[in-house]
Amino acid sequence: MRVEPEPDRFGLGIENPSSLRSPTSRFWPGRRYLIILASLLAVALTGCSKKEATAAAAPPEVEVTGVIQQDVPLYTECISTLDGYVNAEIRPQVSGYLLKQNYQEGTVVRKGQTLFEIDPRPFEAALEQAKGQLAQADAQLGKTKLDVARDTPLAQQSAIPQAQLDNDIQANESARAVVAAAKAQVDQAQLNLSFTTVRSLVDGIAGVAKGQIGDLVGPTTILTTVSQVDPIKAYFAISEGEYMKFAQRISAVAEGRRKVGEQKVLELVLSDGSVYPRKGWVVLADRQVDGRVRAVTGTAKDALLVPQRSVVETQGSYSVVVIDAVKRASIRPVKTGERVGQNWIITEGVQPGEEVIADGIQKAKQGGEVRTKQYKPAGQGD
Repeated sequence: MRVEPEPDRFGLGIENPSSLRSPTSRFWPGRRYLIILASLLAVALTGCSKKEATAAAAPPEVEVTGVIQQDVPLYTECISTLDGYVNAEIRPQVSGYLLKQNYQEGTVVRKGQTLFEIDPRPFEAALEQAKGQLAQADAQLGKTKLDVARDTPLAQQSAIPQAQLDNDIQANESARAVVAAAKAQVDQAQLNLSFTTVRSLVDGIAGVAKGQIGDLVGPTTILTTVSQVDPIKAYFAISEGEYMKFAQRISAVAEGRRKVGEQKVLELVLSDGSVYPRKGWVVLADRQVDGRVRAVTGTAKDALLVPQRSVVETQGSYSVVVIDAVKRASIRPVKTGERVGQNWIITEGVQPGEEVIADGIQKAKQGGEVRTKQYKPAGQGD
C-alpha cells in the first residue's frame, strides 16, 4: 500500500515525495516553514510596536512670538572721513637750528605748551644790541634836551642867533624819534627771542615730528601738526536725491533762518558696529553741488512718441509690439531718438495712430490675439 505525504499544516507548499531520502527528512520542510512564518510574525509585531510608539510621541516644541506694530527709525548711512576740527600746522616764526623737542608724538598737548626749542643765542645777542642802541639814543636825547634848555634864554636875550636855538629844538625832536625806533628794535628782538620757543596753537593731539634735532628750520618749515579732536569733523558725500530731501533745511541754515547744531541727529558708527555715545550735527553743506542741466536746442516736428517701457532692447536692437485693427500682436523693429520725459521718440518703425503695448509685453505672442485696455502712466489717477 502507498502512503501519500500529508500536506504541511502551515501549508506554504508540499514536498515532492521523490526527494525524501529518509523517513525522518519529511519533517524538515515543515520546520523550515515554521521558522520563516515566525520571523514574519516577529517583523510584523515589531513594525506595529514602532507605529504605536510614533503615534504616541509628543508634538515638537517650538518658540513663537507675536507681530509687533510700532514706529521705527529709518537710517541713511554714508561713508565718512574723520578729521580734526582744527588742524594747526606748527611752524617756527624765526630761522635757526632746532635744539630740542619737548613733547611726545601722538600725545595730548595744551595751547601754549612748548613743543620745540630753537637755538636762542643769536637772538639774545640781537636783543642786547638793540638795547645798546636804545641806550645810545636815550643819551643823545638827553643831550639835546640840555641844549634846548641852555640856548632858549640866550636866544631870548639875543646872545645867540635864533637859528642856533632852532637847530637845538630840531635835534631834540630827531633824538626823540631815534629813541622810539630803538625801543621798537628792542621789542622786535625780544619777540624774536620768544619765537625760539615753538608753542602749540590749540589744545589737541600732536602728530609726528617732521623736524629733527639739528635741522635748520624757518617760517616755511612744518615741524608738526596739532589736531583739535573735541569736537571733530566728519566729511561725507550724499547723492543728489538725498540732497534734495534736506535742501530746505540746508537752505534755512545757509540763510540764517535756522541755527547750526539745533538738532543733534548724526551718529558715528565705529568699525565694530558700535555707536559712539555722543551725537553730532550738520555744520554746513559744501557750496559745490553736482547736478544735471539741460536746455532746449530745437523742436522735433510731428515726433512719434511711445512710452519708454514699450521699447524692448535686445543686443543693441530695439523693438515694440504693435496691435493691429483685429487685436493681433506684431513684433516690429524700430529706431529710437531722444527721450522726452517718460516717452521715447521713435524715428522709424511705427505710424501715427498705431497702438503699442505699454504693459504686459511678456504676455503677447507674435500673431496672437490680445484684449486691450487704455494704459495709464504712473502718477495719473482714474
